[in-house]
Amino acid sequence: METYTKYRIASNMNEAHRQVQEFSREGFDRDHIFVLTHTKEGTDYVADSTGAAKIGVSEEGVLTALANLFRSRGDELRAKMESLDIPQAEAARLEAELDHGKIVVLASED
Repeated sequence: METYTKYRIASNMNEAHRQVQEFSREGFDRDHIFVLTHTKEGTDYVADSTGAAKIGVSEEGVLTALANLFRSRGDELRAKMESLDIPQAEAARLEAELDHGKIVVLASED
């Protein structure tokens, strides 16, 4: 079965919170709603504040998680999104949005 991931771009914390709630109302499990910001600290803060999850080893796989320890932040962010089946070109576009201070909210069926 192919996984299905939806995503939205938020400009601020309130918008990210609304998007997390909207994905939840659409039937996505909270454990499968993720947030990303350009910094690890920002991602932690937004995840804690919105009740969303962070993309971790169970989503990425062990090899990707290990490789991310040695990647630049941009490469790590793209790899995290690609682990949720976001196409490479779209992951690059979303990472550019993160560079501009946006928050990416993702919801995965898997």
